[in-house]
Amino acid sequence: MKIIIAPDSFKDSLSAEGVAQAIAAGLAQVWPDAQLVQCPMADGGEGTVDSVLAACNGELRRQRVRGPLGGTVEARWGWLADSHTAIIEMAEASGLQLVPPGQRDACSSSTYGTGELIRAALDLGAQRIILAIGGSATNDGGAGAMQALGVQLFDAEENALAPGGLALSGLAQINLEQLDPRLTQVRFEIAADVNNPLCGPHGASAIFGPQKGANPQQVQQLDAALGHFADHCANVLPKDVRDEPGSGAAGGLGFAAKAFLGAQFRAGVAVVAELVGLDEAVRGADLVITGEGRFDAQTLRGKTPFGVARIAQQHKVPVIVIAGTLGDGYEQMYAHGVDAAFALPSGPMSLEQACSEAPRLLSERAADIARVWRTACRH
Repeated sequence: MKIIIAPDSFKDSLSAEGVAQAIAAGLAQVWPDAQLVQCPMADGGEGTVDSVLAACNGELRRQRVRGPLGGTVEARWGWLADSHTAIIEMAEASGLQLVPPGQRDACSSSTYGTGELIRAALDLGAQRIILAIGGSATNDGGAGAMQALGVQLFDAEENALAPGGLALSGLAQINLEQLDPRLTQVRFEIAADVNNPLCGPHGASAIFGPQKGANPQQVQQLDAALGHFADHCANVLPKDVRDEPGSGAAGGLGFAAKAFLGAQFRAGVAVVAELVGLDEAVRGADLVITGEGRFDAQTLRGKTPFGVARIAQQHKVPVIVIAGTLGDGYEQMYAHGVDAAFALPSGPMSLEQACSEAPRLLSERAADIARVWRTACRH
């Protein structure tokens, strides 16, 4: 019996590696002789670095960079020395979790620190940089990150622009003379599950601005500022990518990464699956178990269980999901390779209790699944 355990993290509770270990412990109670292959997963958001490093024996690095509101933060990023690959979670430098709810400011928050992480990877000799861009606190079109890499942005008086998306409304000139020349030697990939354009009713400001602190008036101002930024970019760059899917990801960092760095946009879960070798692991398996904190219709937008199920489906391997909660529309996943889904709680309990007891609950649920599977195999 070969079982692949490929879950995402359970936010505010366990890392993907912790979830996989707990599930494996439960399965081992029933199937002590089973081959349990743990493949911690992520979809380009929180936990991507940890999942990849756990599977690839990579190196965790730390860098002090400028946070989204200008203060210094210590950001973690991953390094795979054999392939000269850097895995950068922009949320580590420019993420929403770094800003208390009452201080969130979509107008002035900046991705500058993410650019500093890219620069650190260049210093180490990176040939491939994967940007996992979920969980941003920013709406600056990636301008801050590009400034950290040498792009100069000036207003009409030739003063350097202030940080943040709103300041882009005063942009008068872009100078690329100081852009780091090493960038042309690096392959960039964007790992995300967001396909919004940069501007408009489905753009970065309109869809994601409010959760980053923007009121309705500021959303309109930010949308116009990003459009103004894109206009100027179109004058100095060979291609206008503002309307391409994913340009609105991470408050427009997707736009800057495509426009200035030539980044390729890929589903985050596909990037992680490739790095951890999930396709090869699933070959010849009898069962795949995946999971996430909340399993619902949003999973179809490219979250981890969706990506894992697609790979398993190609190899005709059944898939079972263990989730913190089963939300509206989770049944839709049954048409996309998932065979069954189970919620974590064993009875009524608070969210805090479920999070604190997640390892035990995961092991119990996994053991229950193994018992049912074993019983079915007898008939």
